[in-house]
Amino acid sequence: MTRTSPHTAHDAHDAHGQAEILDLDAEVLAEHIASIAAWLPVESAPRRIVDLGCGTGAGTLALLNRFPEAEVSAVDTSPSHLHRLREKAEAAGLADRVRTVQADLDAVWPDLGTPQLVWASASMHHMSDPDRTLRQVHDTLAPGGLFAVVELAGFPRFLPSGAPESRPGLEERCHAALDQHHTEQVPHRGADWGPKLTAAGFALEGERTITVNLGPPHADDAVARYALNSLRRMRPGVAGTLAPDDLTALDQLLDDQSPHSILRRGDLTVRTERTVWAARRTRRT
Repeated sequence: MTRTSPHTAHDAHDAHGQAEILDLDAEVLAEHIASIAAWLPVESAPRRIVDLGCGTGAGTLALLNRFPEAEVSAVDTSPSHLHRLREKAEAAGLADRVRTVQADLDAVWPDLGTPQLVWASASMHHMSDPDRTLRQVHDTLAPGGLFAVVELAGFPRFLPSGAPESRPGLEERCHAALDQHHTEQVPHRGADWGPKLTAAGFALEGERTITVNLGPPHADDAVARYALNSLRRMRPGVAGTLAPDDLTALDQLLDDQSPHSILRRGDLTVRTERTVWAARRTRRT
């Protein structure tokens, strides 16, 4: 879920950078996103779906492909992300099945009808009051409807252990610094959503962790660009914590012109985990 505003050049630049990494995430991990959609324990094919914090549409498109009779209301705060989603839907011939809704879910809840499936991927931890949002989703869902919460284990890892150009352990130290930053700035990241869903009145139906480990020969140009953009977005959160030599090594990886640029590497991998919780609103009213 994006937290960008269209009103400043800085925010527009950030929205563009975030859109790029969301698009790369969708391209590199398309198979894994589709596998999550395929796993969902739906009782019958939903006709109305809501994608909360849809970004540029990775989940929306996966759900449209998984449920060919469904229509999706895609909700996000960023108008530029929603515009990109509409472009993708049009290119795929799916525009007539998508409704975009610009809304801040921490503010006034939009009219989303009564969906049979709500999907929230990497968005719940951004909510200022996620317990309130869970209750709102519960009350929005049709009785018997399913809520799928997908969360990341953090930024993916890309460098092989002991990579000589990156200083041994550099990526792990970057992740440790970023975890500290997120603990302060995004306290709900990494939460166990199972108990929270139960407390909001849902019946938990399943939990699954998807492990991603893509390496050569599957790693390609898209993986290199995904790594570059991910580490670039990581840098502001770790710059104040990393040792000077580590920051120098990181900047060499991020420099397109450096001989140590991550774009020049042939040994990149994508290692990450995503956990999905499936919870149902009971049919009792």
